[in-house]
Amino acid sequence: MQIFDRIDSLIDAEDCRAAIEEARALLQRSDALTDAIDDFLLDLITLAFIVEGYGRGFELLARTLARRRWRRRVLSAGGVDSARQK
Repeated sequence: MQIFDRIDSLIDAEDCRAAIEEARALLQRSDALTDAIDDFLLDLITLAFIVEGYGRGFELLARTLARRRWRRRVLSAGGVDSARQK
């Protein structure tokens, strides 16, 4: 479940665009996450849009939302142990 932890850490990345590219690369290599790819990338792209368009004022809220949605996907994909450690 290392991929779950690495993707979770991308939510806090300073460079949102680089995080998006890394998430795409990680998710494309993972058959277990096929259903989560589009939703997670949409969340990360939305986060980048918010940070770029509105500054850092909404960043914490956007990151919190992205993290909660990601953890729900981890739980539904069977990554319960990984999600509980957070």
